[in-house]
Amino acid sequence: MGKKRVLLQQHSTARLQTAWSLAQLGLLAFPLVPILGALGIFLALVDTWRHKYRNIVNSPLYWGLAILATWLVLTAIFAYDRVAATLGLFNFLPFFILFAAFSTLIQTPAQLRQLAKILVITSIPAIVLGFGQLLLNWTTPASLSGVLGWTLVAQGNPPGRMASVFMYANILAGYLVITFILALGLWLEGLTAKVKQINNNKLLLMAVVGNFAALILTNSRNAWAIACCAIFAFAVYQGWRWLVMGVSAIIGAIFLAAFAPSPLNNLLRTVVPQFFWVRLTDQLYPNRPIPFLRTTQWQFALSLTQQRPLTGWGLRNFTPLYENHMHVWLGHPHNFFLMFAAETGILGIVFLSLWVGWILFRSIQLLRNWQSINSDEIQIAQDKLIFFSYLVAFFACVVFNTVDVTIFDLRLNTLAWILLAAICGVCKHTHISKPFL
Repeated sequence: MGKKRVLLQQHSTARLQTAWSLAQLGLLAFPLVPILGALGIFLALVDTWRHKYRNIVNSPLYWGLAILATWLVLTAIFAYDRVAATLGLFNFLPFFILFAAFSTLIQTPAQLRQLAKILVITSIPAIVLGFGQLLLNWTTPASLSGVLGWTLVAQGNPPGRMASVFMYANILAGYLVITFILALGLWLEGLTAKVKQINNNKLLLMAVVGNFAALILTNSRNAWAIACCAIFAFAVYQGWRWLVMGVSAIIGAIFLAAFAPSPLNNLLRTVVPQFFWVRLTDQLYPNRPIPFLRTTQWQFALSLTQQRPLTGWGLRNFTPLYENHMHVWLGHPHNFFLMFAAETGILGIVFLSLWVGWILFRSIQLLRNWQSINSDEIQIAQDKLIFFSYLVAFFACVVFNTVDVTIFDLRLNTLAWILLAAICGVCKHTHISKPFL
């Protein structure tokens, strides 16, 4: 029992202790053994609904999700391919239920801190496997791939880009964006502690550096930009003007090396590593076929929305429609918002955006007007910082989905919904001038 208390955090509500323990264990297993992790998260969800069913169904916030779920079902009925649209419902409806449970289960900044630690800890083996994949040609035996639910491919996927335990480099990049931001938040929080735990801070700093290095090796331009913006956001929040100027100078130098006219770009390319500016200018992958250009995909998604602005074409219908038109199979248009508008209509994307926007609006209000029964100013600063870290991490997910789509990966989709649920849960249970709903 002693070890359990060290590993697993206690919940302030005794009835929710089992659900909270299951959630922590599930997230510990989730990145490396998704099936086992999903089971723990599912059991936590069920137990939370069992104890808090009345609270959930009586909340107007969740009525909004019920309305959206109803709309998605209706769009499936009128879909171009009803089977695909029905399957597409499973990328959303179970996560609506997950959101309701976890926004009820997660109530305090201490829980945010615990979840962040779990996510950062579990990112370490994923990073190690990624480096082994690139540097030592590690692979997973075929017998283990079926059990684990992922395959480690030597030299990454695509070759030369770290993918680790995920199917593709961009998916790993989306995951690392989350864990890097949370690791950075935890490390900064440790700097404000009354008695600084030097060993813990060193470990967190190693996690920050490891996550950032792995992010670079995913070769995802989107993830690079988001990571730099996250550092910039923390620097602004902390009031570190020197870091704001430093990050701005580094980002500016890289972009000028890539896109400035001669001779300025040639001068900067003597300083900026080729790895960055060549990737930004897309010189590594020249002469891409037109169907694989994101601008082509976005234009097609927009045309679909214009043709069916009300009900859309149905979830997961972009792929067959694009294949019929371009004779190329493509899983998504590399923009969640354009895809969702094309598949569920303008009403669908507007309603989802407003619903999420309300939660984020209230969370920013809470951050600005934080009130706590705790009179310890250092503790209040730490609580606000970890809450801010979750906000930055979720905004990073939103931005990432403007040039990619993560809902088709179980782990990334789950983590995004848990981030939003955690933000919402703390908002609901922390004092603010107006009720949250």
